[in-house]
Amino acid sequence: MGLNKIPAGYKVAFWVMLLVVIDQIVKMLIHFNLEVGDKIEVFSWFNLYYIENNGFAFGMQLGSADGGVDWGKLALSIFRIVMIGALIYGIGYLLKRPETTPKGVVVGAVLILAGAIGNMIDSMFYGMLLDTQNAGFLMGKVVDMIHLPLFKWENCPDFLSFLVGGDGYFFGAVFNVADAYISVAVVYLLLFQYKFFK
Repeated sequence: MGLNKIPAGYKVAFWVMLLVVIDQIVKMLIHFNLEVGDKIEVFSWFNLYYIENNGFAFGMQLGSADGGVDWGKLALSIFRIVMIGALIYGIGYLLKRPETTPKGVVVGAVLILAGAIGNMIDSMFYGMLLDTQNAGFLMGKVVDMIHLPLFKWENCPDFLSFLVGGDGYFFGAVFNVADAYISVAVVYLLLFQYKFFK
């Protein structure tokens, strides 16, 4: 059977699984080779910095535990599950209309889905499986490791402060491969596929 005869849904599933596996391998390599808080300077603008993130992408939080159930974390996990279901449905819908759906839109959706699944795996299982966490199902922390201290941004305007990390660097947030999938896809879709979404 030639590659052209493989159904598009199977191709999408293959790419999503491959991207998720890459994300999880990177996270496990970081977890088993570094301690939480370790930072390795690879280049002046690229560090490996192992942190465990309890919230959204790039370290943003939704509520706090206050010694009991972390309702913000639970809401975020449920939201991720709903979004993964919606993305799967949306990709299936797009694949049924190949004549009106640019391939770039499907590629962007695949990257977003893979990123969402990658971070959902962390939330679902890492709290029970990783020795650095002590949480239950859906309460795990996401493993982050990519730090890009590109340049110091002195006097950053307040409305852009989310772009600057606590160390004063643009882009100072620590993120992971799954976050990168989502961010690259969103930027790509906004810049190059905006006509489709009209």
